[in-house]
Amino acid sequence: MSPFPAYRPKRLSLGPLETEILDILWQLGTTSATAIHNQILADIDRDLTYSSVATVLRRLETKGWIAKRRVGRAYHWEPLLSADNAKVLESHERLHQFLAASNPDIVAAFADTLDQSSLDQLEAITQRIQAARHAQQDQQEQQP
Repeated sequence: MSPFPAYRPKRLSLGPLETEILDILWQLGTTSATAIHNQILADIDRDLTYSSVATVLRRLETKGWIAKRRVGRAYHWEPLLSADNAKVLESHERLHQFLAASNPDIVAAFADTLDQSSLDQLEAITQRIQAARHAQQDQQEQQP
């Protein structure tokens, strides 16, 4: 299991083009807007201007997902967290949204619609939560 990331972007929500460009950055690593633009244009069905890519990169920077650094006369863009850490943050956010909109009876009612694999996953999650609570209680009891 990935640990909870120490860094969190200012805004988690991303639009489709922002997500696509961030995926390209994770794939290519630190790179220029030109390389990102060329990657998008490699799909012959795509028509996207360089300025649109530059605008999205600035938006991602403002949201706290990426940073730029000067390399020669150009800027290179780099993600501030890994794709795995982004998935952890996204999952955490979705869990909180789900719990905020639900109550225990509604959540329990979903159990009737889950397959065995999903039920096994929920059971494993429950066991991990209980183990973490026990460990936390043990730590509190050992403190003076």
